[in-house]
Amino acid sequence: MKPAFASLTAIAVVLGAPAYAQQAPAPVGDLVKRVDIPYEEFRLANGLRVVIHTDRKAPVVGVAVWYNVGSKHEPKGKTGFAHLFEHLMFNGSENSPGEFFEPLKEVGATDYNGTTNVDRTNYFQTVPRAALDRALFLESDRMGYLLGAVTQGKLDEQRGVVQNEKRQGDTQPYGLLRYKVTEGLFPEGHPYRHSTIGSMADLDAASLDDVKNWFRQYYGPNNAVLVLAGDIDAATAKPLVEKYFGAIPKGADIADPKIDVPTLAAAKKEVMKDRVAVTRIYRMWAVPGMRDKDSTVLDIATGVLGGLASSRLDNALVKQEKLAVSVGAFNQSMAQAGMVLISADVRPGVDPAVVEKRLDELIADYLKNGPTNDELERYKTRTASSRIRGLESVGGFGGKAVTLASGALYMNDPGFYKKQLADLAAVTPAQARDVAAKWLSRPAYSLTIEPGPREAYTEAAATPKKPVAAEAAFKGTRGALPAVAEVKDIDFPAVTRTRLSNGIELVYAQRDAVPVTQAVVSFDAGVASDVPAGLGTEGMTLALLKEGTASRNSIAIAEAQERLGAGIGTGSTADRAYISLFTPSPNLAGSLELMADITRKPAFPAAEIERVRGQMLAGIKQIKSNPAGLAQMAMPTLLYGKDSPYAKMAAVGGDEDAVKKLTRDDLVNYYKAWIRPEKAKIFVVSDRPLAEVKAAFEGRFGDWKGEGAPGTKTFAAKATQAAPRIVLIDRPDSPQSLIVAAQMTPVDPFADPIALGTASEVLGGDFLSRINMNLREDKSWSYGVRGSVARMEHAVPFTISAPVQADKTGPSILEIQKEVGDYLSSKGVTQTEFDRSVISSVRKMAGQYETAGAVLGAMQSNDFMRRPDDYQDGLAKKYRALTIAQVDAAARGAIDPKRFIWVVVGDAAKVRGQLDSLGLPVEVVKPESVGAAAKAAAN
Repeated sequence: MKPAFASLTAIAVVLGAPAYAQQAPAPVGDLVKRVDIPYEEFRLANGLRVVIHTDRKAPVVGVAVWYNVGSKHEPKGKTGFAHLFEHLMFNGSENSPGEFFEPLKEVGATDYNGTTNVDRTNYFQTVPRAALDRALFLESDRMGYLLGAVTQGKLDEQRGVVQNEKRQGDTQPYGLLRYKVTEGLFPEGHPYRHSTIGSMADLDAASLDDVKNWFRQYYGPNNAVLVLAGDIDAATAKPLVEKYFGAIPKGADIADPKIDVPTLAAAKKEVMKDRVAVTRIYRMWAVPGMRDKDSTVLDIATGVLGGLASSRLDNALVKQEKLAVSVGAFNQSMAQAGMVLISADVRPGVDPAVVEKRLDELIADYLKNGPTNDELERYKTRTASSRIRGLESVGGFGGKAVTLASGALYMNDPGFYKKQLADLAAVTPAQARDVAAKWLSRPAYSLTIEPGPREAYTEAAATPKKPVAAEAAFKGTRGALPAVAEVKDIDFPAVTRTRLSNGIELVYAQRDAVPVTQAVVSFDAGVASDVPAGLGTEGMTLALLKEGTASRNSIAIAEAQERLGAGIGTGSTADRAYISLFTPSPNLAGSLELMADITRKPAFPAAEIERVRGQMLAGIKQIKSNPAGLAQMAMPTLLYGKDSPYAKMAAVGGDEDAVKKLTRDDLVNYYKAWIRPEKAKIFVVSDRPLAEVKAAFEGRFGDWKGEGAPGTKTFAAKATQAAPRIVLIDRPDSPQSLIVAAQMTPVDPFADPIALGTASEVLGGDFLSRINMNLREDKSWSYGVRGSVARMEHAVPFTISAPVQADKTGPSILEIQKEVGDYLSSKGVTQTEFDRSVISSVRKMAGQYETAGAVLGAMQSNDFMRRPDDYQDGLAKKYRALTIAQVDAAARGAIDPKRFIWVVVGDAAKVRGQLDSLGLPVEVVKPESVGAAAKAAAN
């Protein structure tokens, strides 16, 4: 077993003195210069642009294909076409019929997906190097050999899926904002006016000829960029790319639409009502896109105004004047235009007009006087630090392949990221002031979203699908999928355990791909340790750790993090509380000093207690306005029983009455009982060697001692769930229902998870799972369904989550019952499902643990589940020894659909009738009463 993966030469870092010995933060210019992604590029004769980056740290390759087609290319009456076609291109091609995800899963791909925005459509996957041929075959097949596999049936299927994706977004609080923003800023006919998701009517009207013509126009190789980043080089890649993509004919030449940056003739103000908990105020402007030099300046100017924890707006409106519970400001840059959005969530009880007036005053003052140099430097450091961290991954949503592809497509320069960071580092206070004033002094679009009933929702046409004649399978001409060479088993980094002077255990692994240290101080606490008569004590205590210490107030803490490029966070799970750290390793000393100050010397200032109390109360109201939040509040007491400490999880965000009454003494007492060295364990992944890391932590935590007696958690009996039933939480105006089914299993939390995990994956834990394929791909009733087994220290529940269109709520429950029942009786895991899951589990590990963050998570999981530190090294052997009989036995011994408790969040007027015929008692509750059960259980 190697001590760490090989160093990544792609990000050049020259470190001076040991990290623990350095005091001053590394200059931002130094951090920016250290971000480097060397690449080579070439073009095929058909116009395909290919960019190659070599990164040998892991035997994986990130594959990204970006097409120059987005919603800005859609003419009137065809909104949503680019996104709809993104979905269709996952439904199989002429030489690889069936779901695109299936052959990728078989090879152990990770981070595979596709997205669409206003400017582009992209597809990406990270695959073992041995499977690169297959990935290139698949991507080239849907680029050049797709239309024979696009049928009316597939169009109808994905149309329904996309419409449910639209409903899923629309049903959220503030979910209709996305339409108001672009309609308010861009005039009729502007390419950026309509949303990427499109309108229900246009999606209904899309014909098979429409979508095929759309493909012919936009998906040629000359309108695409292919990026390969990882265990590959240009000399090896060129013949491979030529082999798979070279024969695809050149497509039409595509020109971007003409786009200007509109200026409103006069200030425009609108008010919309939504089922939200707090009033939100927006100020918005259309601004230049990333192809304009002002865009990068606007990034930093708006970031300083409202994008930092220490931002102007946050300090004034949230921390000092307590008029808002949260604020934000950011520049959303598209390729050819952008949008600056500034927002404030009004503190309950405060007059929104007062917040509006103060918000406008703060904006006006900022445009007049601009930012300070210190504010700019903090934003620059945070941005460079975040970019360094993101570039550890070769693929996925934000890794190196994405960075190169976006630069190539948007700016005709794969290395644009470097110019952008250099430009960012060079911005001066005067430049930021002048550019912000230039664009934000123009008339604003003001939107206020306030609590109230929504306007009528525009649904899809309720017309049944037309019968589709059987369509003959199209026989491809390219042959079978390429075989996959042997994928070597993972060599997980060595994990070392040591102790600080006071006994705190430090668990360490070295990863030197990027100059970053990530750490978690984990405490044996969690929601289960919350105070029964004061639910919310745990959450409020953790929230206040960063709001003041003996030597720093909340603003000083935020500013210190930004100067260091560090991120310090707090949070909890059912069983653990944690304080996390991310920092560039050159700044480890300063970051650890700050982390230790937050951890060991919280002051719990009275003014900050009142502010955080207000934020928590607003947060509880917001949770109750959200479908997922309501389900999270309703399920725990039903699932675990009122006497279990896990029933406290029903008080998501805390109990309102309890939070109102919490005193400083309550918080200090909880802190002393639970956030203490005897309950702590430190996990670290760093590029720096163990000796340096241990010395750094020893200097900050080695002399820490607890005060008083430690807290205790009592699990007197096993969790006991309620009798099967349906709890319907009435949420009017919901175009979609959220179905959550859960059951307590008899499984030992610390038993080997492989057999039951495989069964759960086949049933509901994967895109290709039975329940998802039924409700999404077959019925088109949902955008996606998931089922999973959770392992807590004293309970192992099985949960299914299914957001479905409202008129299919009852039928969806029947389908879930049928799938689970069939699986556990006559239709256990098939050989195909078993092989796909097991082979994928073995092959994907190199990509699964590519980043330091993933290794850090695995270390914590192994420790919590009492597994050996080298558990991942033996996983492949365990999977190869697994049998179908073991998988079926694990499922049948754990899952019982007759014991499911169902929570449904939806419009009772539309849903109740569908539920009454299911043979289970139905209880209808209002959202405002959902938390009552948790409160009653606690008392």
